Amino acid sequence: MNNQATRLIRLPEVLERTGYGKAWIYRLINEGKFPAPVKIGVRAIAFIESEINDWIQSVIETSRIKVA
Repeated sequence: MNNQATRLIRLPEVLERTGYGKAWIYRLINEGKFPAPVKIGVRAIAFIESEINDWIQSVIETSRIKVA
């Protein structure tokens, strides 16, 4: 386990960070192309912040490689 505190973020923050809509996020999750959420309650989910940050970074890096 890492020394960094693990933070859970809710869907609205994920939508804001990625610029994607809810349906598109769920489609990517179903295709295995986006970090899956964790269940935090009977009707509540959240995402692990570090996984979202890593995913965003990989999208940026992939974009830069294709442009270069």
